[in-house]
Parts: sequence; C-alpha cells; structure tokens
Amino acid sequence: MTDPRQPDALFAEARSQLDRLIAFDTTSRLSNLALIEHVEAELATIGVTGMRVANADGGKANFYATIGPMLPGGIVLSGHTDVVPVDGQPWSSDPFVPTERDGRLYGRGTCDMKGFLALALAAAKAAGTGAPLSRPIHLAFSYDEEIGCLGAPSMIARIAETLPAPAAVIVGEPTNMEVVSGHKSISTWTVTVTGHEAHSSLTHLGLSANMVAIRLMGLLSDIADGLPHAADPASLFHPPHATLTIGEMHGGTAVNILARECRFVFDLRCPPGEDPDAIVAPFLEAAARLDAEMKARFPETGIAAVRRSATPSFAPVADSPAERIARRLAGDNGPARVVSYAAEAGQFQGAGFATVICGPGSIEQAHQPDEYVEIAQLERGAAFMTRLLEMLAE
Repeated sequence: MTDPRQPDALFAEARSQLDRLIAFDTTSRLSNLALIEHVEAELATIGVTGMRVANADGGKANFYATIGPMLPGGIVLSGHTDVVPVDGQPWSSDPFVPTERDGRLYGRGTCDMKGFLALALAAAKAAGTGAPLSRPIHLAFSYDEEIGCLGAPSMIARIAETLPAPAAVIVGEPTNMEVVSGHKSISTWTVTVTGHEAHSSLTHLGLSANMVAIRLMGLLSDIADGLPHAADPASLFHPPHATLTIGEMHGGTAVNILARECRFVFDLRCPPGEDPDAIVAPFLEAAARLDAEMKARFPETGIAAVRRSATPSFAPVADSPAERIARRLAGDNGPARVVSYAAEAGQFQGAGFATVICGPGSIEQAHQPDEYVEIAQLERGAAFMTRLLEMLAE
C-alpha cells in the first residue's frame, strides 16, 4: 500500500486537489463558499472539522482547521482562496480547466496560490492517516486577499484566541519554494471627484471633475517622483524605495460636457519602517483645500478620498524560528530574501506569529494570462510537506 506521506503520493494527491480547486471560479468579486465546502468535505474524510469565519453578509468565508493534537508548536499553512479576474486576458485555454503542457500546469490560480492550497490540503489528508502527529498542522484559508488582504484579519484574530501557539506560520505565496522573510506594505485609496455639469463651451458655469482630478493626480505623480530619494541603500527590496501608482481612472460622459464625476484609485507600497500615512498626508491636505474651494463655488461638489485597504509590511527578523523551520523544510541555504508585493504575512506577524513566505511558482506568472506553475515546483512543494510531516511526528 502506498504511503500517503511520501513525496510521490503526496504530489499525486496535491495534483488531483489542484485540478478541483482551479475549477472553482473564486474571483474576488464572487463567493468562495463552494471551494470552502470542498475543503470541508475533504477533511471530513479524515474526521476533521474546521471553523468558518464569514464576512458580513455570509457570502464568503475564511476557514481554519487543526489536524493532530491541540498542542503548542504546530505549523500554520496559510493561503488565500480568491484569484484575480481573467476578463479581457488572451488565454490559450480555459483558465478554470487546468491544462498541462511542457512541464507546466496552466490555469487561473495555479501559481497564485491554489498550488500551495492543494499541497497544504494533501499534507493535511496525509497527516490524518498512519501514525499520529506529535504536533499539529493548522490550515488557514482566507478570502479577499487580492483586493487588499481584507478577509484574513478576522481569522487571524480567531486563531490567536482559540489555538495553541504555533511555532511558525508559512504563507504560501509564490516564491519558487524559497524562503522569504519580508514584504512591503500596501495602502490603497479611492478618490472620487464630484463636479458640476455644464456645456464644455461655458466653463464658467460649471466645474469639471476631470480637470480637478488631473490636478490631484499630478500631485500624486510629484510625490511618486520624490520617493526614490528616500531609498535605503542597504535595502533588499527591488525597488528599494516606496512606490506610488495610479491604477484606475474613470471620468466623464461626453467630450462636450464638463464631467460631473471622476474616480481614480492609487496604491502606495512601503518597505518596513516607512510610514504610508506620512507619505500620503500632503496629498490629503491638498485635496482638503481644493475640496473647500470647489464647495465655495458649487456646494454639491467636492473630493472624497477613502482608504480601501491598509495591509501592514512584513519586517524581516534575523534568524527567526519560522525562518529556521522553513529553510530546513525547503533545503534552502540561500541569502536573505524579501519581496515587493504585499501579502497576509504582515498581518500574521502583527498578531505576534513568527512568519515566513514560501510557496510554489513565481510571482512573475501571477495575474497573467496563461498563468502557470511548473510541475517541478509542485514536486518540490510535495517534498517540503513530506519533511514537514516528518518533523511534526518527531
């Protein structure tokens, strides 16, 4: 009989699980409950019941579960269930039907990050068979990571309240199965400018939201241009400084109408130690002054700047327990590494958990058409999980 805790068997189970996970369209605008129900059903086969932590309307849920004894010193395997949209992307195959070719598995979420979820679920099922573990595996699957790490905090708080202290949290974002010990923060803002419509030939009778928004975006561009000057020359981040970009712009209804509304969204990403609020403060002060000027002309006009998300940075901790464990499991003796994208690792660290990032695939493949994970990466992930089970059985 095949031992499910061996790398080949664990890989085969993970590969099967990944096919099923990809088939669930968990784009962030949709529910993830069908995927959570699948995870619950799979864990039920080994007699494990987990806990849901739902969002406000019950349409989405985090999920966490423990396999093994309720003792301190376990390992949390954490990942998000949502994926980014495929709308408008030129895929060569159905993004929700996994397709293997040339040593790669294509599909939305193969890399970011259902490949890790599949490995974690395969490890959990393997842990539920054979000799019992001495310390537990905890699964922690979140929602709405892709739109600002919005779902995880409520689950992290529940884990901190209800579970014995784990030795480490491993967040399985794509790192080519190399250990990463830091990431930048991200703050996202939606700015809505409300103007006063008029014929475009009679500018004195109206106030164009688009023209005001251009001034505001110019301010942000100036702030962005100044950020490299604050770079730490010893930083491991690429780029080493904070970055600010405007990702969305929508405004106006016709070329000959002064726009009534313009909306844009920007994000600010900061290395640990930099204060995003301090960077954005001059923009918000200028927006408040401009808002007052607009209202003096047309009371119904104005500027609303609303923070959408604020994900904390993940600060490297030299020789942390989590990094020692993850490097042992990954066979990683490489240099210290950090990443410029934001993840839920900073939220776990902020709650007091020793944390690292380590998962299959490359971030360069994430969010792209024809997203893929190399089969060899999943095989490395299976070996990682096998060593994890051996460690927790000691």
